[in-house]
Amino acid sequence: MNDRPLQPSRRVALGAMAGLTAAFALGAPARAAAGTAYVMGYFTESPNGDGADYGLHLAVSADSLQWTPLNQNKPVVTPSGGTGGLRDPFVLRRQDGTFVVLATDLKGTDWSLQSQYIHVWDSADLRSFSGYRRLKLHDMATHSWAPEAYWDAGRGQYGIIYSAVNGSGHNVIMVNYTSDFVTASAAQVFFDPGYDVIDGDLAVGVGGVNYLYFKKDQTLVGARSTSLNPGSFTVFSTPVAHGGTEAPILVRSQSTGTWFLWGDTYTPNGVFYAWQSADLASGTWAAVDQRLYTQPLNSKHASIQPITTTEYDSLLTKWGAPAWNRLKSYNHPARYVRHSNYVGRIDEYPFDPYPDSQWTLVPGLADTAGVSFRSVNYPTRYLRHSNYQMALDIDDGTTTFAQDATFHRTAGLADTSWSSFRSHNNPSRYLRHANYVLRIDPISTSTDKADATFSVGS
Repeated sequence: MNDRPLQPSRRVALGAMAGLTAAFALGAPARAAAGTAYVMGYFTESPNGDGADYGLHLAVSADSLQWTPLNQNKPVVTPSGGTGGLRDPFVLRRQDGTFVVLATDLKGTDWSLQSQYIHVWDSADLRSFSGYRRLKLHDMATHSWAPEAYWDAGRGQYGIIYSAVNGSGHNVIMVNYTSDFVTASAAQVFFDPGYDVIDGDLAVGVGGVNYLYFKKDQTLVGARSTSLNPGSFTVFSTPVAHGGTEAPILVRSQSTGTWFLWGDTYTPNGVFYAWQSADLASGTWAAVDQRLYTQPLNSKHASIQPITTTEYDSLLTKWGAPAWNRLKSYNHPARYVRHSNYVGRIDEYPFDPYPDSQWTLVPGLADTAGVSFRSVNYPTRYLRHSNYQMALDIDDGTTTFAQDATFHRTAGLADTSWSSFRSHNNPSRYLRHANYVLRIDPISTSTDKADATFSVGS
């Protein structure tokens, strides 16, 4: 659909805005505290496959909870061998300070595919990748799923753990040892509790104990050992899950010491949940409020590693933060602002088409001190109010449209660390949801305030 011609005054205003947009930092990434930041490696899928990409994606975080996808949430490198795609990428900092990336050799969801190999890259700084190769791990007629690596100081080598079906007839966690990720020792069983287990994730040397979390049935379970010897781990923890849950990630906050356990759900597919514990040895976890964490859009089966503030800044400089934002509801933090049939609403992630929830936040059409929400997948359309209801409409160049589509950001009415948006031409009214539909209303009650509060992120 074509736009109507802009009025001359609007053409001048929009021309001026073009120069402002790049510096319009409403949803800019948080500044990492000195010395502490994190990087996530992942691939992407969405419910109908619109967001599927089986290359290596990266995101960064200042606190290990709120994530900024890099490179516009596009892959930074894609395998050239094997299936031509990856799942389950793992980023490890080597003993010399450089990085190695491992990943399952699988493009898509053919769980019957047999592969004795994994993808491997070297990287000095996660800004460039070299030495791509496939590393053979075994000769069995099975897969090599979810490879991870760790430093075994006692052996003076790295261990590579992964899931494969061995002679037991079920998935166990195997291990190979390597010094260079070019060649590896013969495979041996690392952990077999007597039932199907996949997706092992290790925390090494925590108070003299090593912890291994894995998927059992639809839950995440922990085992522990005072050594890293194959066969030495015993199950000890209380299972956690949110629906069908897999791909555990253990992360310790560099600033508070709190342990977080992330899990990737597949019912529905592609939603991360997080739990926390002050003591990894306790084996018990409490769910983290979803307001406190936001995963990268469409991310699947990730890994998280600490990095420095300098590395955080360097990755943002190299790959860039997204040119778009998503808005999360304060009192329904599983839901995001989106358009559906041109109606503004909040819906639970994930959904397709996922770009319905992506917005380019531009200086306000009626007042550049404000903000307007331009659709990413319908870039001639903006969120505007009409009879107090929010709709996605084409900018007709009129003053009325500009005013209807302009809002002023304020401190969140329910939480000042979040944001609320006051209507430009109805300044007693704020953007809010009611029965999941967006509108502008006067705000008075605590429910109204929560309905009118959002986070701006990516």
